[in-house]
Amino acid sequence: MKHAELVTFGSSGLDRAAHIRGDVEKLARVRAHPKASCLLLWRGKPLVQGEGLDQLGLIPMSHGLVESGPGGSIEEPVFLGLSDGEPVFALDISNWSPEGMDMSQIGGFVDPSEQQHPDLPQGHVFAELRRIMTRLSARDAELAAAAKAVIGWHETHRFCARCGAASEVSQAGWQRSCPECGGQHFPRTDPVVIMLITHGDSVLVGRSPGWPEGMYSLLAGFVEPGETLEAAVRREVMEEAGVPVGTVSYLSSQPWPFPASLMFGCAGEALSREITLDPVEIEDAMWVSKPEMLQAFAGEHPKLLPARKGAIAHFLLQNWLADTLD
Repeated sequence: MKHAELVTFGSSGLDRAAHIRGDVEKLARVRAHPKASCLLLWRGKPLVQGEGLDQLGLIPMSHGLVESGPGGSIEEPVFLGLSDGEPVFALDISNWSPEGMDMSQIGGFVDPSEQQHPDLPQGHVFAELRRIMTRLSARDAELAAAAKAVIGWHETHRFCARCGAASEVSQAGWQRSCPECGGQHFPRTDPVVIMLITHGDSVLVGRSPGWPEGMYSLLAGFVEPGETLEAAVRREVMEEAGVPVGTVSYLSSQPWPFPASLMFGCAGEALSREITLDPVEIEDAMWVSKPEMLQAFAGEHPKLLPARKGAIAHFLLQNWLADTLD
């Protein structure tokens, strides 16, 4: 697919400089670099700035919030890499509690709330990444996705999976090592297939319970151990919608840090249009023609809302409508 890496969170060419991670002296030098910066996260929300909240709010490594030490799920900053030669780190400060804040929206499907830390410049706020992901540059989006995913992993993997002992950060945040049994643990990424299933001039879409009214997206599901992408596509579509699928091909991928998936966008040819819905898997599924989907993308369809902008489902449907999948 010619436009594959133009998807949100697609590669921006960030130099992850993995050779620095295990070198204590080199790591100390990049951390002390005069232009080294840090991306703060609070409860999974990156620090952003700008009138449209369209830029990461990177702060100097010398800032008090960085130098004060642990403030969340990881004991030290994660080294994300070199952005145009300048070191960038990430740090979680989720232990901070905003005064008088209504926490009901945090973690919801839609979180419009913003948090302003008193020690940060006015206009630097923590905002939900789903909400602002399409506004960020490709580099900022890649940095935010990497930071959110790896810090989220540390939050849930503080203990050794082999012996249960408390593990320690190593490799500049890209590994946890167990001092008791010597076990080494690495950030987890879950493979997920998301399917552009077509039959003639129509595409198969579905919706999950709790989604906004009218919102539909492409079917998706986790790849199981010992399973190919092609087999996962056929199994998931059959399980969710009862539709048999023939030829399957790969289109594009997207890192999806909610919390840490790698979405494999695939195209599949349906062998039947008959839908047998599994209500445990999804709430509804239907075939949508190109003219109807064009209406939905234009905001003119009376019932159908397209997939969320920034998600690979929206990206694949957009290219399907434009005949640019090849």
